[in-house]
Amino acid sequence: MTRLGLPQWAGTLAVKAAVFITVMCCALAALLGVLVHVSVTNQTVGQARSLALSRLSDATRAYEAGDTLLPGAGVDPPGLPGALRALAVDGGRGTMVSDHHGRPTMWAAGPADRNRALAVEVDYSQQARTIAGLDGAILWSSGLAIGVTLLVGAVAVTRVTRRLHATAQVARRISAGDLDARVDDPRTEDPTHPQDEVAAVAAALDSMAASLQGKLLSEQRFTADVAHELRTPLTGLHAAAELLPPGRPTELVRDRVAALRTLTEDLLEISRLDTGRERLELDTEELGALADRVVRASGTDTSLVVLEDARVETDRRRLERVLGNLVANAHKHGRAPVSLTVDGPVVTVRDHGDGYPDYLLEHGPQRFRTEGGAKGHGLGLTIAVGQAEVLGARLTFTNAADGGAVATLALR
Repeated sequence: MTRLGLPQWAGTLAVKAAVFITVMCCALAALLGVLVHVSVTNQTVGQARSLALSRLSDATRAYEAGDTLLPGAGVDPPGLPGALRALAVDGGRGTMVSDHHGRPTMWAAGPADRNRALAVEVDYSQQARTIAGLDGAILWSSGLAIGVTLLVGAVAVTRVTRRLHATAQVARRISAGDLDARVDDPRTEDPTHPQDEVAAVAAALDSMAASLQGKLLSEQRFTADVAHELRTPLTGLHAAAELLPPGRPTELVRDRVAALRTLTEDLLEISRLDTGRERLELDTEELGALADRVVRASGTDTSLVVLEDARVETDRRRLERVLGNLVANAHKHGRAPVSLTVDGPVVTVRDHGDGYPDYLLEHGPQRFRTEGGAKGHGLGLTIAVGQAEVLGARLTFTNAADGGAVATLALR
């Protein structure tokens, strides 16, 4: 069975509003319909009853005077309802509507002599048709009113839900990293124009996005400035370290200088990635051969498995950077054996250590955060994620069921 889907802009708010409007319209129409029906019916029945009782009075005077009764009047006439006859025999007077000869008839009856009832009949067909026509008009007008009200209400609610949907889309874009996204609700541009709640939410979201963007840009500029300023003294420090006499202290100095230079270059690379100004240099590459170069360049004991080779159009330098960082991270924070597997356009790097920490699986790599006393600055995976985004690839991190961290790079 095919399920009827709602439009993208529609949600529970629109459905609830439509149901509420429909229920209220139906309740109001039913209430008004009942009131009008009762009022008109009482009036119509009252007029018919008055006419029947008036004729009954005339018939009673004629009967008592011994005159001939008018047509429609008689003693114990056929068709007289039993309950009304019993009332008349007991000395009462009353009226009742019943079908007589296939048409509605208003009866009026009173006491006669010798336990008989004197009754008159009045044609009630016109009044019955009037009430039936009134009921039909009430139903038709109520249906029309409900339809028009529901249509107008749906249009009004739709405008609100569309604006809410647009605001939610902008919020999702901001959470995905698009800090230039704005709602730009036209109702917020004119301060003299009264704003509704949706416009207030849109204005607050735009203000939050602008503030967040400013803070992130300031942080990026600070990181780039610090890394850039460190390059000059580090270059001099590296040159001075090369002039030191051979020995253990010299090796330690050179090692720390090299680590500091690597950190500075990583910060500069992250800064460039944050600005979003990186440009690809595309070329067609064999994934198997490229992965083999990465493994050999790493100088580590990493096994290469090519299940299915593939030719991809990519930026060779950036792809090698991503795979190199994944391999280095696997050896630094995981345990052997480490493998790099090529399966078509999907490349997997796996180790057999303790796996990725929970925060990384949930939120992704975070700069300068490591756990369990591991060495490093947390920048390798951050750079890998950034370069993968530039490549248009998808990099995901999981833990294997039998232990170990698994990084999967899916190229497009």
